[in-house]
Amino acid sequence: MTDFFQKVTSQVDPFKKLIGFIPGFSGYVERQNRRDADKLVRDTVALRFEEQWKRVSQLQTDLVSNGMIQYVDDLEKAAIQLRTFIDRITMAARGYSGLFDAVKINENELQALYQYDLAFFDLAEQVKGAVDNVEASLADETALPAAIRNLTGLARLATETFDRRSEAFTGSGK
Repeated sequence: MTDFFQKVTSQVDPFKKLIGFIPGFSGYVERQNRRDADKLVRDTVALRFEEQWKRVSQLQTDLVSNGMIQYVDDLEKAAIQLRTFIDRITMAARGYSGLFDAVKINENELQALYQYDLAFFDLAEQVKGAVDNVEASLADETALPAAIRNLTGLARLATETFDRRSEAFTGSGK
């Protein structure tokens, strides 16, 4: 049994062996994995916000159906902010610097990016709650304007947070 184990563990994956011969290559692979992870995180965040954007679009239809047309434009502002955020986070270049990129990310900047990424998930939950509140407020026209303003503010905050994340990434916010 030990001979078999030694044989298996002594065989090195050719790719790993190649990495050992090229100085800095393992760091390049690590950065590429970070880029892939960044894209995955952003796609997941975008999906969460996309769900809420669809709900807002349905709420606009409900407002029209219930003769509450005066609120449609206000809710459209929230929908536009959500769509802007979704488009920006989805279409942004893959994160973290590559081997020959002009911008290099250090560990402190990487930690800051992770904090922003966590904030997006928290914001997605807040937006979901705000959409729930707008939906519940359809029956109470006195509460509806405030609920829509809250949703619009949170959607705007998502875009502003993405801008600050980009500044942390590029260093332009320093």
